[in-house]
Amino acid sequence: MTDQIFANSAAEVELLSFRLADQEYSVDIMSVREIRGWTRATPLPHAPAHVRGVINLRGTVLPVVDLSTRLGMAPVAGDARNVIIVVQLGGQNAGLLVDAVSDIVAVPRAALRPPPDLAADAAHNFISALTILDGRMIRVLNLAAVLPDATVEAA
Repeated sequence: MTDQIFANSAAEVELLSFRLADQEYSVDIMSVREIRGWTRATPLPHAPAHVRGVINLRGTVLPVVDLSTRLGMAPVAGDARNVIIVVQLGGQNAGLLVDAVSDIVAVPRAALRPPPDLAADAAHNFISALTILDGRMIRVLNLAAVLPDATVEAA
């Protein structure tokens, strides 16, 4: 799945960029369903630490993943400044809790570089590509690794 962003034949890919602490990440805009303001999630017993809980999204129970915790950083505060990015991957919907959405950027596919192979466990290789835009290093998330099927086990 990490090569999915490279597989498309289009010359450019559109990415939704967002911030976690002082770092910039992005996801393919085609996997984004909507961007919502902060909503307090209802915690679930025995859920993984990165699952903040669930919210009601127009009658659907949506798991909310604290993306900072999932990536090994300090948890997102969870206040009015934060945003939930609703994404879909293979029929699975989830909310990604982030600090703030930055921009939608169009990046030439030729500018996307695979990340260095540093992960001891390939299943936890959360970054599918890297690119530099206006002097900023932007990491493209591998949603298949960030949202494993286990994310909704507790639900």
